[in-house]
Amino acid sequence: MNSKAFSEEWAASWNSHDLDRILDHYADDIEITTPMIRIATGGNTDSLKGKTDVAEYWRKALEKITDLHFEIYEITEGVNSLAVYYKSVLGKKAIEVMFFNEEGKVNKMYAFYTP
Repeated sequence: MNSKAFSEEWAASWNSHDLDRILDHYADDIEITTPMIRIATGGNTDSLKGKTDVAEYWRKALEKITDLHFEIYEITEGVNSLAVYYKSVLGKKAIEVMFFNEEGKVNKMYAFYTP
């Protein structure tokens, strides 16, 4: 996997606000953990599992944050994983750590944000 190419396409998909294009990067059994889930949904969970639930959360988030635009600062690589440091939403900087399955799709993701 080319981490730079993946990260650039990942950010471009988010910046396009095209949910199908975004979801193409993720496995059906995707599990995400991010404090943004609480912020976007007003709920009481920080994790979601499965592409259907994640897609619904992201659909709602994209509707609420119409000016979403990510800007990558740096990419680091790990074993079957990468971390992207980027300008996120609500004036925050974020680090997103993504783990990949055998098909090259993200199956686990953790996001961290500046306070």
